[in-house]
Amino acid sequence: MLISNAYAQTAPAAGGLDIFGLLPLILMFVLLYFLMIRPQTKRAKEHKAMLGGLQKGDEVITAGGTLGKVTKVGDNFVSVEIAANVEIQVQKSSITTLLPKGTIKSAG
Repeated sequence: MLISNAYAQTAPAAGGLDIFGLLPLILMFVLLYFLMIRPQTKRAKEHKAMLGGLQKGDEVITAGGTLGKVTKVGDNFVSVEIAANVEIQVQKSSITTLLPKGTIKSAG
């Protein structure tokens, strides 16, 4: 005969939980935590602290790229002077960067 007979093989033994099977999943979660989750929470804490410390006279950049000086700080909104006698109101959370004093004069 040209075709050999196929015989059924025994089933593999039912094993318990294999730690080496879960190891890649655990390592991927640890890597995800240290590369993505931890830096994001740290950045969010720093931004919240920066917004909490805003004062009148601080020079800031908004999320839209507008450069100005803080004239009034409220609970949710901030008044920013972008030119002489020109003030805009922006949400506090849209303030992205707090600049060193005197940056506006050197930029203009």
